[in-house]
Amino acid sequence: MYKVLVSDALSEEGLKVLKDEKELSVDVKLKLPPEELKAIIKDYDALVVRSSTKVTKDIIDAATKLKVIGRAGVGLDNVDAEAASKRGIIVMNTPAGNTISTCEHTWSLLLSMSRNVPNANASLKEGKWDRNKYMGVELYGKTLGIIGLGRIGTEVAKRAMAFGMRVIAYDPYLTVEKANDLGIELVEMKDIIKEADYITVHTPITAETKHIIGDKEFEQMKPGVRIINCARGGIIDEAALIRALESGKVAGAALDVFESEPPKDFAMFKNDKLVATPHLGASTEEAQVNVAIEVCKQVADALLSRGCRNAVNVPCVDPEIYKILRPYINLAEKMGLVIGQLAEGRIQEIKIQYSGEIIAHDLASVTIAFLKGMLTPILQETVNFVNASVIAKERGIRIVETKTSQIEEFANLITIEAKTDKKNVTVAGTLSARKEPRLVKLDHFYIEAETDGYLLILSNEDKPGIIGQIGTILGQNKINIAGMTLGRTKAGGVAMTVLNVDDEIPEGVMKQIRSAKNVIDAKLIKL
Repeated sequence: MYKVLVSDALSEEGLKVLKDEKELSVDVKLKLPPEELKAIIKDYDALVVRSSTKVTKDIIDAATKLKVIGRAGVGLDNVDAEAASKRGIIVMNTPAGNTISTCEHTWSLLLSMSRNVPNANASLKEGKWDRNKYMGVELYGKTLGIIGLGRIGTEVAKRAMAFGMRVIAYDPYLTVEKANDLGIELVEMKDIIKEADYITVHTPITAETKHIIGDKEFEQMKPGVRIINCARGGIIDEAALIRALESGKVAGAALDVFESEPPKDFAMFKNDKLVATPHLGASTEEAQVNVAIEVCKQVADALLSRGCRNAVNVPCVDPEIYKILRPYINLAEKMGLVIGQLAEGRIQEIKIQYSGEIIAHDLASVTIAFLKGMLTPILQETVNFVNASVIAKERGIRIVETKTSQIEEFANLITIEAKTDKKNVTVAGTLSARKEPRLVKLDHFYIEAETDGYLLILSNEDKPGIIGQIGTILGQNKINIAGMTLGRTKAGGVAMTVLNVDDEIPEGVMKQIRSAKNVIDAKLIKL
């Protein structure tokens, strides 16, 4: 008998899935204080949560029997997946459960904003009849710019076409061919900013997407543009948006998510051009039932050895095979993170070559781990070990896999080349004698770099003084260098310098590094 704890409210339909399993014992205990949860979690094999319960490292460390954590929803901000991974606990989410709900809410806000529905409704309830005051605009013939063309963005695009809108989209992981199949014009971010009458965002919140729309972008937009965000708070700079609304550059905005929830200052909601809801994107009866049923099925199947779906931290393979492949899976995921952050342009094809003794095994899970790592910098928690290959296929990315028993410099080697519409990137990796992942080649340069923390990758002229300059800049900013490797193809040519650093390097410091003498370019990779 496996014991399952449900610590956040789930629909009865979801709970029934668990309770109908004869081998599962289900306890529903809501709103547990952290100390109480920590005290009882040792008795349970699975934990099912939504967003209220905070599954911290302390709680995971106390969960001596825990095998599965299921999150009814997409976001995993409340679950320490890294701590769970170290304990061998599977963490699952339900990335597709609220797709239609969020898409429809995007359209609810877009239409309400276009036709001034909230203000007109409030006016009418006050006994007024102001038909002329609430003149709206039509969608027909307008251009909708979509930033992020995943599941939700694609559903939004389909409905836009039904309204007779021109749809343009920006997604660095979608190929032009795939966009054409969807009837969508794939463009660069700058084109959406300049051409769109409506702009809606559907990306996770990352270092790259935080404030992706701010003062600079608003200045470049059409007069009268309208903005919608039902994705994540912080993608749009709220202060800049209010300034653009007040200046008249932006004719209307519709927000369901905010940088702080609940917002610290409600003054922004007094602006009549702003339509807002309190994070209701997934708040439909159908969506809540869908995610509850899905997560409960996933947890039951994982506990009862019937398969593993939507795991975000481990590939679902046979446990004995996983023990053998685990270090290669870890290596491949790290290599994916490197390529995902180094690649410029849209990735069109991935070539993976496995060399050495490793080819004796089925390496499908290793390939999937790479794809998950490559897609994570943009898609974050919406990509996992189950859907990574599907997402890559949906975006038109071709995967070519080859194997060779020929052993050259390393007993086992994984070499991956990403072909893009701008510049190709090649990364090679292997395992150390202690089975720890190492990067051994970046493009044409041989290196030796660990895959933890942060990598500072420099392209520089092979001249004296580079290390001294960079070391001084980092030292002045109290950033410690954990390791360093140098690579060059010939003396006096272009060289590569790779440094493992303990902390994230602020953008201001990165600008200093890029402007240092003989430095051609510098990138910071988060691993």
